[in-house]
Amino acid sequence: EAASKLQIQYMDLIDALFCEVNPIPVNAALAAMGFGKGGVRLPLTPMEESRRTALLAEMRRLGVLA
Repeated sequence: EAASKLQIQYMDLIDALFCEVNPIPVNAALAAMGFGKGGVRLPLTPMEESRRTALLAEMRRLGVLA
């Protein structure tokens, strides 16, 4: 029951982390937290800005990002 509540609580963040090809959103999230530079190598491309903004907003809402 507790795990189900946590999954529901974090579902929007999970969706944001998989809105583009992995590892692009995870890389963007880690860069926002100060880990790494956030760049990607071919064949990957940078995260779409509107999706990146939504990801960072969700991270802030949950307190994962200041």
